[in-house]
Order: sequence, then structure tokens, then C-alpha cells
Amino acid sequence: MSRDFLPFAIVDAVEDQVQDAPMNQTPSHTTNMLPMNEGLLQLPADPFDGLRQWLDEAKAAGAAEPTAMTLATASSDGTPMARIVLYKGSSTSSLGREAAEFYTNYESRKSRALIENPRAALVFHWNIMRRQLRFEGVVEKVSVEESNAYFQSRARDSQIGAWSSPQSDYLQDRTELLARIEATKKRFGESKIPCPPFWGGWRLTPSRIEFWEERPFRLHERYELKFENGLWVKRRLAP
Repeated sequence: MSRDFLPFAIVDAVEDQVQDAPMNQTPSHTTNMLPMNEGLLQLPADPFDGLRQWLDEAKAAGAAEPTAMTLATASSDGTPMARIVLYKGSSTSSLGREAAEFYTNYESRKSRALIENPRAALVFHWNIMRRQLRFEGVVEKVSVEESNAYFQSRARDSQIGAWSSPQSDYLQDRTELLARIEATKKRFGESKIPCPPFWGGWRLTPSRIEFWEERPFRLHERYELKFENGLWVKRRLAP
């Protein structure tokens, strides 16, 4: 676990340990992480190639859920919200650029926020790799055809769950949800389950991406890639 998320009671002790440790020594609380890199961070020119590279490396390192990412949204009145979703690959957006995809219920709180304010941010955090990757941009729904294709790739129980759960609505108790699931099973029987009209994908087309990698004494490697005049422009950021 990163020291930034340790209980306040032991933060000071950890800080002392980190500051006193040699540059090539890993503090005891980070023994579940790979050794810290040193030197300059090397990135490909295309940030999505960088994302794919870091995802592959996180999977190879045994990250528990490498495709998990925080999705941050804001409602029309500016109320911020954040939750974890799963990255489902990339596709070309209506802007003609590569965009990150995730899927959800279109009537959920997150989707309502995206409809009200079609801007969002994504954050990947691979603790084991000592890396963070941030996306900021505009969102849009994927096509019905794309949503249908992805829905058919899901496990049947997940398809049933998508039809059964009125995501973000109130339930009396879990019994109500289980009754909905049984009703959905009875409705479709053994037949193919179609994609619900209220369920599908979103894609985020980034205009800004930031790569972050931990370095000793918080002198981290940070790079911003900003889409300007049809090109990705890379700039180093202070840690």
C-alpha cells in the first residue's frame, strides 16, 4: 500500500523510514511492490501505446485487477462523484481519435452525470508497479452495435444481472434483487439474452493524459501529453 494511504497514526514513522532509507532500498511497507525504478521514464509517442504497455506489465507483475480505473464525473451543478469501473479496450470516437471504453447501465448515477455533463476523468493506479495514469476528456456513448457485441461476450449470469438490477435505485432489501433475478431467468429461459436498451458503453476521448511513476524521496517522474493541433505534445511536470 502506498504511504499516502496509510493510517495517520503511522505516517510519521513511515516518513522517517523512507527519508532515512538508502536510494536503492525499499521500505518494509512496500515489500508487495516491485523495486523502484530509477532514471528517466521512457514513453512511446502514442499515449494509448503507453497504456497498453503499462497494462501488460501490470498483468505480468500480478496486479489484482489491472483494468480497474477510477471514473470521476461531475453533475450539471458541479457535484463531484467517483467510482471504480473496468477498462474494456479502446475504439475510435466521433472525433476520429482513440478513446477508452467502459460499460454500464445508462440509467445509473454515473450515466446520468455523464449525460448532464459529458466530461470525465479516468485514473489507473497500479500499486505493485508504483504507477498512475490519468485521462481527462469528453465522453460519448458507443454505438448500439458495439454495445450489443460486447454484451454477448459477457457471462450469462452477468447478462441476467444487467437486466435485473435497477442500478443506483433504492431496494427494500436483497430479497427484492434476488426476486428480480429469478424473474429475469424465467423471462428468458434458455434463449439468447439481448442487450438491454438501458445498458451499454461509454467512451472517453482524452485531451490530456498524465503518466506518473514513483521515484525515491517523492521526486517522481511525471509527463503530461496534451492533444494540440492534431498532435500529442509531451511535457515534463514537476513532482
